[in-house]
Amino acid sequence: MADTSDFRTGLIIKFKNNLYTIINFQHVKPGKGGAFVRSTLKNLKTGKVLDNTFRAGENIEVVRIERRKYQFLYREGDLLICMDNETYDQINVSKILIGNNVDFIKEGEQLDILFDGTDIVNIEVPIFVQLTVNETEPGFKGDTATGATKPAVLETGATINVPLFINVGDELKVDTRTNSYVERVKL
Repeated sequence: MADTSDFRTGLIIKFKNNLYTIINFQHVKPGKGGAFVRSTLKNLKTGKVLDNTFRAGENIEVVRIERRKYQFLYREGDLLICMDNETYDQINVSKILIGNNVDFIKEGEQLDILFDGTDIVNIEVPIFVQLTVNETEPGFKGDTATGATKPAVLETGATINVPLFINVGDELKVDTRTNSYVERVKL
């Protein structure tokens, strides 16, 4: 068993029968009363973030998580077929585990899959992906000053808002955390 003195950012613990990762923490020693640790925890399954206070020295259960690189091969209904980069074994992953980011991954994309033994705990999609615009209204030169946006359908089927100067065939950098346009990569 570990205790609160072992806290570090990214540590995965079992708390209230769920797996949480520590986003940040702060040891506090007030002038009066016992010391405590303020922490921000993120549920690995639901993605919900909560703030919790632990007493200093309180026992916590640390979970050993194995991180493996996988390549996304193709979709089959509600499943994603992924291949282990080292052993070439293929696994089926439910789209639900990835959440909203499933619309931003294309075939050949590298994913980090976190395992607790043989159970998949979480799937981490790259923060930035490059996708091609398949559908959007035509852009016009000089439409950069207003900050106005228009919808664009990407090669994976996802729809995001892009600036007015973006055209069909442009390759975009997309932030998967916010599902938003970052910049145009190629003309």
